Amino acid sequence: MSPLPARTLPYAFAKGHGIVLLEQGEDGLRVGLREDADAAPLLEVRRVLRQPLRVERLDRAAFDRRLSEAYADAGLGRAADADAFDGHGSLDALVDEMPATADLLESQDDAPIIRLINGLLAEAARLGASDVHIEPFESSLRVRFRVDGVMRGMLDLPSRIAPLLVSRVKVMARLDIAEKRIPQDGRISVSMGAKGLDVRVSTLPARGGERVVMRLLDKDQGTLSLQQLGMPPPVLRAVDKALALPNGIILVTGPTGSGKTTTLYAGLAGLNDGSRTILTVEDPVEYAIDGIGQTQVNAKVGMTFAAGLRAILRQDPDTVMVGEIRDSETAQIAVQASLTGHLVLSTVHTNDAVGAITRLRDMGVEPFLLASTLRLILAQRLVRRLCTACRVPRDDDALVRQAMGNDPAGVVYRASACPACNHTGYVGRLGIYEAITIDEPLRQLIGANADEDSIARAAFARGGRLSRAARDCVARGDTTLEEALRVTRQDRDDDGQV
Repeated sequence: MSPLPARTLPYAFAKGHGIVLLEQGEDGLRVGLREDADAAPLLEVRRVLRQPLRVERLDRAAFDRRLSEAYADAGLGRAADADAFDGHGSLDALVDEMPATADLLESQDDAPIIRLINGLLAEAARLGASDVHIEPFESSLRVRFRVDGVMRGMLDLPSRIAPLLVSRVKVMARLDIAEKRIPQDGRISVSMGAKGLDVRVSTLPARGGERVVMRLLDKDQGTLSLQQLGMPPPVLRAVDKALALPNGIILVTGPTGSGKTTTLYAGLAGLNDGSRTILTVEDPVEYAIDGIGQTQVNAKVGMTFAAGLRAILRQDPDTVMVGEIRDSETAQIAVQASLTGHLVLSTVHTNDAVGAITRLRDMGVEPFLLASTLRLILAQRLVRRLCTACRVPRDDDALVRQAMGNDPAGVVYRASACPACNHTGYVGRLGIYEAITIDEPLRQLIGANADEDSIARAAFARGGRLSRAARDCVARGDTTLEEALRVTRQDRDDDGQV
């Protein structure tokens, strides 16, 4: 069997009639037919392709998955005019097709600039990129993707294309194309087969022109459960126990892009059983979840985190999620909400779990209030997962001995390159966590305004730090030593280990 190129059957036809070509075999084509689809169009498929067909019925979920896989680089289009992009080869081929002097914003659907943008979004979705950066300079236009948390250069284009490309993105995001002096924010809804993506667009005036960043949010990520996040059993038990409490504050800490919001959504999904009222205030609302009331911050009209939190507390909630505690007012309201019988979930930007306590103190929250309201603090990072198809053992050098200490690590691997990982050495990411459950000894230390070192020694007397979790990932062969050092270089043990 050999795979069949997706473009042999137009995407719109395949989706509309519930037919997807699966494989080319010696005895004909293997075709998937959606369970509720009419078989009559198969006659047209056979007439056009001039081959016998072997048909198998697929349920709707299986059909949608196979359709997305078959047209991964060809089925992306805007929701407003779905299926507009039907594949034009690689990004380099799209660039080569662009004329040197013609108007790139001509009205035809196959205008080169439109196909280039569609191609960028399709390639970003295929690679699992979280962000697309369009960066204009005086002599060139650079396009980069953030894949698995690391920037990757994709295209270098002539600088003359920059205003045209930016203008088209702004049109798609419903922004003011005439306003180039101030930052703007918008969004684009796109689909790739049955897969829906939200694209958040941010523009910023820069020296070489307007800089654009498009953040891709996979709507499927909003339905993950805590079990699917890969937390170690002790951490998962601590989180489940804290979520079962009727009141208190649960905090998730970490830098931008470390998966804090995904963790909070996973926790809310477990609570969303219809027996309680769950309300959120976010900036922005990243994933829409049925059964949860979600409110978006809008600072232009005075809808801040503090104002939103104050308002939703009058809506009789049981559980409240605040996207981020940024200021003293929000922190004080969150504490008061927990004291009045609400379970409050939020995030704080700190390097580790203990740092969240200091941050809230600095915001003016009294230590005795923190001691009585905090229930759990979870710190997390995301490390890139080694490609198991091409990873190779690493020699036992000085760096390995210093970082791993006396751990019986077995084999420490390093990254290589192969087609399965797009020659990066890594495929996807996995989380590493440290959790602090606020028990009575810790409550007394927090109430007594103890320093970070004292709290950390009590909290991690039995281990469980981020550095230990990173070292365990290296020892299991899940990631490399360099990757573990990259995300935990500020979280070293006292003995200098990772």
